[in-house]
Amino acid sequence: MALADVCGFRDHSFQSSLFAGRHIAGPNELFRDVEVASTQFSMPYNFDPVENLQQFQDKDSKVKIHFDHGTTTLAFKFQHGVVVAVDSRATAGPYIASQTVKKVIEINPYLLGTMAGGAADCSYWERVLAKQCR
Repeated sequence: MALADVCGFRDHSFQSSLFAGRHIAGPNELFRDVEVASTQFSMPYNFDPVENLQQFQDKDSKVKIHFDHGTTTLAFKFQHGVVVAVDSRATAGPYIASQTVKKVIEINPYLLGTMAGGAADCSYWERVLAKQCR
C-alpha cells in the first residue's frame, strides 16, 4: 500500500521516512492563500501519519490490520475537469506480469472506468457497462 510504504510502515524506518522533514501548517497558515498553488505539501495541523500508523504495528495492539498490496486508482474532480490516475503494472502475487497495462478505460466520450483486480473480470464488466450506456 502506498501510504504504508511512504510512512516506512513495513521496514521500521520511521525517522528516515518522507515525513521526517515535513512542513506542518499551523492554524493561521492552514487556510491562508488556499487558491495559491504551492510546491510544498502541507500536512494537517497536529497530524502525524507515521505516529498514527504505529499503533497498528505494535505487537500488543488489539487492532490488527493487514495491508493488502494492489492497484490504487484515484480520480479527482476539479473546476476544469477530472484527473484519473492509476499505476501501469499488472501483478500476479509478487510477480510483475506486465508494466504496460491500460487500467484507465474509456467507456464512452463522457465516462471513464479504472481497472483493478482480475483483468478478465474488469474487461468483461467494462463491455457490459459500455453496452448499457449505448
